[in-house]
Amino acid sequence: MASNKQISKNSGNLLSKLKQFFLRRRFKSRPKEIKTDRILREQLSRLEKNISYTIKSPQLFVQSLKHRSYLNATNAERITSYERLEFLGDSILNMIVSENLYRQFPDKEEGELTKCKALLVNKKVLASCAERINLGEFILLSEGEQRSGGRNRPSILSDVLESLIGAIYLDSGFHEAKIFIQRYVLTDMMQVLNDEMNTNFKGELLEFSQSSEWGMPHYVVISETGPEHNKQFTVEVKIKDLVYGTGKGMTKKDAEQQAAREALKKIKQN
Repeated sequence: MASNKQISKNSGNLLSKLKQFFLRRRFKSRPKEIKTDRILREQLSRLEKNISYTIKSPQLFVQSLKHRSYLNATNAERITSYERLEFLGDSILNMIVSENLYRQFPDKEEGELTKCKALLVNKKVLASCAERINLGEFILLSEGEQRSGGRNRPSILSDVLESLIGAIYLDSGFHEAKIFIQRYVLTDMMQVLNDEMNTNFKGELLEFSQSSEWGMPHYVVISETGPEHNKQFTVEVKIKDLVYGTGKGMTKKDAEQQAAREALKKIKQN
């Protein structure tokens, strides 16, 4: 039977090994954590300069930059992505843009104001605003999403811009969120409203078609050309089985827009 002295020695050896094991694990992971934290701090510091804003709650802004793919890569919960902040920012953006339009255009009716707001908050325009502050470089993405061009994807850029608005609102309140929107979204408001490229031709064609009791326009893809990463679509728009316009674009949506534009031009000429 082992003596008390031997048992004590064995216990001491076991505790020593356990201590070494946990110390190794601690110091093995710590440099990576320190490196990650340092990179995030550096990113937020650059972001502050880009948007002329002083961040009070860093974790809030880290969340505002987390794409869903990043969470999958780091085994984090989906609820910690930017999507909740995007939801909040979207509401604040719509409210401030609506107020601005109401004050700017006292003679416009509700329908016209609604069209103006739709132009100012569409994904293409918001993505352009995000590009001006180089927001893409700060988004936290998985390696796969980065390789597929996620940093420059308009849908992601526009979502993160709204998420950033939500973070600013929670960090400093409505006034600071309003300043950010006026500085980076509404600064080119008149140019956006007057730019034909931002016009929702599909919406206008639908409105005209329904008011004329012609029924719904139908869009048909008649050809797809080019490699998978650089396709060009050709689309026809039909009303009452008659082709009114044809459009081409790098996406189906762009091609449909161009087809609707041609259809409106044809209708106006007649």
